[in-house]
Amino acid sequence: MKTFVLLSDTHGNVAAVEKLAPIMAEADYVIFLGDGLRDLARYALGNKEKFRLAEGNCDFFSSGEREGFMEVEGVKLMFCHGHRYGVKRGLHELLARAKEENCTLALYGHTHDARVEKIDGVTLINPGSMTKFTTKPSYCYLVLHQGKITAQIVEIF
Repeated sequence: MKTFVLLSDTHGNVAAVEKLAPIMAEADYVIFLGDGLRDLARYALGNKEKFRLAEGNCDFFSSGEREGFMEVEGVKLMFCHGHRYGVKRGLHELLARAKEENCTLALYGHTHDARVEKIDGVTLINPGSMTKFTTKPSYCYLVLHQGKITAQIVEIF
């Protein structure tokens, strides 16, 4: 069993990230899905095994990944910010990319709306946002175990 903390779109809200420090410390992985890479810099520095960082459309001069792939506990996953796949218009492009790479899990941000849904055999998760630009600030706690995916959106504040 492996645990993940999924975050996205912090947009400078370092205080919210700091509140999650104990949860991030105990998780096996932390995946940040863009727009606020600097907010996680002090946690991720020197810990590239645990922290995976996707570059968002507002992450200028950042060193995040455009998209990334992992296989954990029998689940192949992809992660990205989502803007390059037009996730504000729908999830069709993201879904197609995940299927092209044989992923059963796709993680994305950009919309600021927390969602967990399964479409055509692929689980798509957006952890939401932790800023004033959303009505319900949130992150996602994810557990992968022997090919099973369990995701919980957690509202904060």
